[in-house]
Amino acid sequence: MSYIDVHCHINAEDYGNVFELLEKIYSAGVKKIITVGFDLPSSNYCKELAEKYDWVYFTAGYHPTELKNYQKGDLYKIEELCKHKKCVAVGEIGLDYHYPDTDKALQKELFYSQIELANSLKLPVQIHSRDCCEDTLNAVKQNLSKLNNGAMLHCYSYSVEIAQIFCDMGLYFSFGGTSTYKGSKRAQRAIKALPQNRLLTETDSPYLPPKSIYGTFPNTPLSIPEITANMAALKEIEEGEMRSQIWQTAHNFFAKLNDK
Repeated sequence: MSYIDVHCHINAEDYGNVFELLEKIYSAGVKKIITVGFDLPSSNYCKELAEKYDWVYFTAGYHPTELKNYQKGDLYKIEELCKHKKCVAVGEIGLDYHYPDTDKALQKELFYSQIELANSLKLPVQIHSRDCCEDTLNAVKQNLSKLNNGAMLHCYSYSVEIAQIFCDMGLYFSFGGTSTYKGSKRAQRAIKALPQNRLLTETDSPYLPPKSIYGTFPNTPLSIPEITANMAALKEIEEGEMRSQIWQTAHNFFAKLNDK
């Protein structure tokens, strides 16, 4: 089995020659990537990239900190993108209370609306959550009946106790470069405690480089082998077993990854 990056952001602004980068990624054994939209323009770009490469897939959605660009009617355009044969999820969506000027009401409105959209299209969701654990937990609980097609918490960073609550509700978890840091105790405890078949690998490129390239920019999906090896060490299993399980879990979770 090969490596997979279930959550990255690929664009020329951060990487320069995207096509050279993608060739390097594929040659390194990362045989599938999901490039993630965070607003309407980025979601459109992700679609175009996925149409150029058989092994590139995408998501479409509005990130909670990008709602300043949201216009009435944009969700209809996101919906059309999500109907594309290579759009594997609605995302990234969620809540983020990190900044002081956060419009919490608007974030919740768009989060709930995009969950409704995913439910109507029978797609999973990729959830972003920062500095808002309780509200994210409540949102998932309130919308659990609409998340039957799957929900993944990307770059999970809350406690292992909260992870277990999310896990009991059927959620999946992806971990990136920060989980390789010595000080990332919460992420590491969660990886150790969660079932092996609920774990996925991501880079959140161009952000969050792993330990070996700490402080560099941009991060890329070339970091996936290091992240996978770290997860295997935490689970005390062979790297090949971890890689194989993640590949299988990703294809179980994102149904469209199996489409030819």
